[in-house]
Amino acid sequence: MFVLVNLKAYPCDPIEVAEAAAEVADDTGVRIAVAPQAAHLDRVAETGVETWAQHVSPVEYGSHTGSTLAEAAADAGAVGTLLNHSENRLKLADIDASLRAAERADLETVVCANNPRQIAAAAALDPDAVAVEPPELIGTGTPVSKADPDIVTDSVDAAASVSDVPVLCGAGISTGEDLDAAAGLGAEGVLLASGVAKADDPKAALEALVDPVV
Repeated sequence: MFVLVNLKAYPCDPIEVAEAAAEVADDTGVRIAVAPQAAHLDRVAETGVETWAQHVSPVEYGSHTGSTLAEAAADAGAVGTLLNHSENRLKLADIDASLRAAERADLETVVCANNPRQIAAAAALDPDAVAVEPPELIGTGTPVSKADPDIVTDSVDAAASVSDVPVLCGAGISTGEDLDAAAGLGAEGVLLASGVAKADDPKAALEALVDPVV
């Protein structure tokens, strides 16, 4: 089970979360990664936690002010990147170009999508994984595995119809029960944010989250 913690632009301490994630990963053997703001990638990577970029741009070296260059993210310590999160949507051609940029920089990729049809389209672009996240549930504390479990099972089937790309489950994930339910529906990991980034004790939140699979 893969746990990817997206810190978004929350007013949390990225180093505190990263250190907590690294410790829980070491203690439990569960794969846990943290995706901080781009400006914090190097500091988060220095904690030893698996570090992901929240986004890389569909560009190569050149005149691209304001872009996040995949090679720069990798140089800062990122080993993977999210793409097409519902808060940073891309056109299909740009998803493809960002995937190729990540490939150049040897970054692992997870492409987010809203529903099974979009999951199938994303899977066809050959990312390392896809994540189904109905945007209306993001940040609500109501996991998609409870609100609409068919979205998860249908997304797993949709991805399998295209390739063997693993499917992650996002939106509203915050507890060990949520993680266990996602796994039961066929997800091979979870993508979450506020359940850890906004927690008073990120380590305790992560320990409770992964407890069902330890």
